[in-house]
Amino acid sequence: QVQLVESGGGLVQAGGSLRLSCAASGRTFWNYAMAWFRRAPGKEREFVAGVRWSGGSTYYADSVKGRFTISRDNAKNTVYLQMNSLKPGDTAVYYCAAYQSNGGSSSNPNHYDYWGQGTQVTVSS
Repeated sequence: QVQLVESGGGLVQAGGSLRLSCAASGRTFWNYAMAWFRRAPGKEREFVAGVRWSGGSTYYADSVKGRFTISRDNAKNTVYLQMNSLKPGDTAVYYCAAYQSNGGSSSNPNHYDYWGQGTQVTVSS
């Protein structure tokens, strides 16, 4: 059974940084696309960043380009999201997601088969 467990959320002031982690277990993920999504109160879930497990190609939403970095550690089966220069608008529950893919990553949440429980990120002004 595939499990994705996020950690690293919390409260931070605007301009600060946080690093989220997503520990994956239950199978090998060499051909899985991994991504971070977020959902702010009253808003739709939105794509934040994605990475191919094997190739390492990364993809970002325009709103986080230059501030967030997604990476993965294959040995630890873990995906990270380094978030810098945080803004109050980044406040949301952040979710890790995965799906088996032969191509690149996807920003469409409907493509993802596995989801973590989410971790809260709150950025104060």
